[in-house]
Amino acid sequence: MNQLNLILYNIFIALYTTGIRMAALWNTKAKQWINGRRTFPSMKFDHKTIWMHCASLGEFEQGRPLLDTIRKEYPTYPIVLSFFSPSGYEIRKNFPGADKIIYLPIDTAYNANRLIKEINPAIVIWVKYEYWYHFLTTLKQHDIPVLLVSGIFRNSQPFFKWHGSLWKKMLPSFTHFFVQNEASKILLNTINHNKNITISGDTRFDRVIEIVEKEEPVLCIKNFISNHRVLIAGSTWNEDEKLLIHYARIHPEIKIIIAPHEIDTINLNTLKRAFPQAIFYSELEKESDSGTEASVLIIDNIGLLSKLYQYADITYVGGGFNSSGIHNTLEAAAYGKPVIFGPVYEKFAEAVRLIEIGGAFTISNVLELEKLLDSLFNNKEELTKASKASKEFVLHSAGATKKIIDYIKEKRLLTN
Repeated sequence: MNQLNLILYNIFIALYTTGIRMAALWNTKAKQWINGRRTFPSMKFDHKTIWMHCASLGEFEQGRPLLDTIRKEYPTYPIVLSFFSPSGYEIRKNFPGADKIIYLPIDTAYNANRLIKEINPAIVIWVKYEYWYHFLTTLKQHDIPVLLVSGIFRNSQPFFKWHGSLWKKMLPSFTHFFVQNEASKILLNTINHNKNITISGDTRFDRVIEIVEKEEPVLCIKNFISNHRVLIAGSTWNEDEKLLIHYARIHPEIKIIIAPHEIDTINLNTLKRAFPQAIFYSELEKESDSGTEASVLIIDNIGLLSKLYQYADITYVGGGFNSSGIHNTLEAAAYGKPVIFGPVYEKFAEAVRLIEIGGAFTISNVLELEKLLDSLFNNKEELTKASKASKEFVLHSAGATKKIIDYIKEKRLLTN
């Protein structure tokens, strides 16, 4: 059965790659995915390395506190950072905290052996998820320590299904699991993994706290909002923006800042047409006083959102009307801001907890959003209470990075 599953897995990888090649004919991200893998990564280091793998940008931000701490604690080790998705690689390909940044090659036995030989890792850090059979089992064969950090497991994953034998075979490749919650540990215990698990929490909390502590002012934003109340909507999709259009029309006195998830020209221009008196951030930057009469600011670049939340009274995080669910709520919560999102959030433990403690709210339609925003904007006590709940939740959840570093030191995984 395992051999048959492996054959089927290899067929899936081949078909998946073929599908991406076909999509690359018209899709920019698919083209980047293919072009980024045309040349096999080559490394020339005189020392064993530290290898961190991230699926995409979100996982990179999640692993970054650990990466930064390792760089300080073990400066002699070169760091290799790999991405699966163009959304991570293309944005962070010049990240100065790593010595080599690559696309993870397609998961074949040949590629796994070749890449591991090139990287020559002393330790491998896998952030949150994304399980590639050949890479993981080859690391196990070479007796290389592999840590899963900020891991989270759910019943829906193939590890816990009758057909998941191949996925179960990947789990012994991990030397230690640092999981986010008790539920993940319990699930691993059900399939006989119970000795190498630590409930560490989520390193994203350490990351967002670090961002807040290094708070950088954005002067043109301060000029734009002036003395108005502010709603900041981050990582929005079309379904989210439809709700905001209505609120902007009936509340021109509220300054609304929207950072859409997709910032291609077509989407940005469509968004600007939908909002009265809207201005792009790039326009605002050129003439810092030109946006003071606009009621809506559209962010048309990447990387600014985490700095913007400091200016919000209330925040809205997009994705909650898509099957994949909401985006990062912690960046807003770390600044002590109430967070609002759509109905698809159950997979995100931090969102569930924020709702339980009163730091976040979920809505299903435009009328619910209008009613909630009016209530928060017009009730200072309610707004303060929600803000405080968000902030305290983030601060009390910090510390995952230290637990992982302590383990690395205790086990002497990076001691010559």
